[in-house]
Amino acid sequence: MKKAIFGGTFDPIHVGHLHIAYEALYNLNLDKVIFMPSGNPPHKMDRVVTAAKLRYKMVEAAIQKEPLFELSDYEINNSSVSYTYKTMEQFHYLEPETDWYFLVGVDSLMDLKKWKNVHIILQHCKLAVFSRPGYANEDIIEMKKFIEETYKQEIIYLEMPILDISSTVIKKKMTLNRQVDYLLPCGVQEIINNYHIYK
Repeated sequence: MKKAIFGGTFDPIHVGHLHIAYEALYNLNLDKVIFMPSGNPPHKMDRVVTAAKLRYKMVEAAIQKEPLFELSDYEINNSSVSYTYKTMEQFHYLEPETDWYFLVGVDSLMDLKKWKNVHIILQHCKLAVFSRPGYANEDIIEMKKFIEETYKQEIIYLEMPILDISSTVIKKKMTLNRQVDYLLPCGVQEIINNYHIYK
């Protein structure tokens, strides 16, 4: 089996996230993509993040019609800080025969040397990096080479069409009472409205 974990705050999940998941699914020939809403991400401790259970509900609604997508509550049920190396240790322990991948944006690749216990992450999975706006291709290739040489592990670069959508922009549009339905997967807007999120 080949499975990828797609972590993120998903605050809210949007069509750009689904685009990335499908591109990874097809390009890596995956059996499953597991969406992993973050619990207490160390790099976002200074930001206000929507309650984990509501972010979980939004992801659940967004992926409910795709049988190759799954949802995990592992990190949101963990009260400690959500470190990727701990997540990958746990999933590798539960399914040691699975070929694990971890999906991250190129911004994470650029900051990877600041992550905790990178060597443990790369022991338990292959890192698959997707494009994001604002990064020069030569800078990405240079950092990819640096990480590979430093940790002796291959980094997969998924070159895919970029959908320039962000959760931050969506929330800003909502504060201006602008329409965002076209940026959100089916069912997500209804949850936002029902629970008065982002008001």
